[in-house]
Order: sequence, then structure tokens, then C-alpha cells
Amino acid sequence: MSKQILVVDDEVGIRELLAEILFDEGYQVRLAEDAHQARSIRLECEPDLVLLDIWMPDMDGVALLKEWVDQELLTMPVVMMSGHGTIETAVEATRIGAVDFLEKPISMQKLLGTVANAIKEGAPRPPVPVVDAVQNLVVEIDGSSRHFTLPLDLPLREAREHFDAIYFDYHLQKEDGNVSRVAEKIGLERTHLYRKLKQLGIKVAKKGVNQES
Repeated sequence: MSKQILVVDDEVGIRELLAEILFDEGYQVRLAEDAHQARSIRLECEPDLVLLDIWMPDMDGVALLKEWVDQELLTMPVVMMSGHGTIETAVEATRIGAVDFLEKPISMQKLLGTVANAIKEGAPRPPVPVVDAVQNLVVEIDGSSRHFTLPLDLPLREAREHFDAIYFDYHLQKEDGNVSRVAEKIGLERTHLYRKLKQLGIKVAKKGVNQES
């Protein structure tokens, strides 16, 4: 099945020229003269590629590109088309989500090469979020905030010890240092809890050790 390309440009001569070239190469072509028409077509279907002009009335191509990104509709490659003096804007569009740009006047060789590469590469891949190696946790205890640091770039056993320390410290603060109540609440034997606190280096106030209820 032939690939479908959406050409968005407010100049009828450019639309028709691009459509003729692409049609001769076996592509299906749909045309839009402005962002409104392009938006409607995108909601109807998902083209294999969009050739999107930057300067258009009402809404420019970059604004439409941002809209598709925000609405999670940028599921197809978009190639920006720019006239003289708009190259910087086209480059900026590639940072937003466009896969490439074409500078007008567009040569047939450049057009077909860019179209083929863009369709082959497909839609832009969403960036992989970078997770901070150290997570800062803020816990509310009886109306006051406690700040804890949880490092994640450690071997599992060490990272678990950091978490355990935060966990037990939180419950001790909630129960005003009462070890018996903490043990009952978290489902541990009291002697096991004492041993765990000692292992983690958590000191318990005497009133918390001796108090039974």
C-alpha cells in the first residue's frame, strides 16, 4: 500500500507542485491550505508523513507542531518547509519534534530524498526521562515536614538499608519513639525491631524502649 503524505502550505502553486511530484512517485497525497484544514485531516487519519509550511495565516506551522505535541498527536514524522530567512525557525522546529526541514525553493531530488528518509525513520521518539540518582523525599508528620534523601545508584542491599532507615524513622516519629506501638503497627516482633534498629544505627530514646503502651 502506498504511503500517504499530507502537504500543508498556504501557497496553491507550491501545494500543487509538490502533490504532482509525490503522486508521480507513487505516494497518496492530501492537501491543506492552512492549520485548520491540517488539524481536521490529522483527526480523520494518521498520514505517514506531513510536509508542513512554517509561515501560514492564522496559525503558523510551528504552533501547529507544538499543538500536536501537546495533544500527543505527533505520531507521524513531520518535515518543516521554510522560505528564505526562516531557517532558524525550522531548526527550532526540529527541537520541538520535526524530523527534518526543507528550504524553499525545494529541488525535486532534495524533496524525494528527505521524504524517503523521514518515512523510513518514522515518528520522533519521545525522550527518555532522566531519573535523578538521588531522590529527595518530603514526609508530613503531625503537621511538620521531614526531609529524607534516598540514593538510587547503589547496590540493591545498600539502597534497601537506606529505605529501611527512612521507613523505621518515620514510624518512630509518628509514634513518638514508642517501639512497642511501632512493632505492633508494622507487624514485627519487638525484639526483631530492636535488632533491626540497632543494625541500622537508629537510636531509640529510653522512654520509647521502656514504654509498653
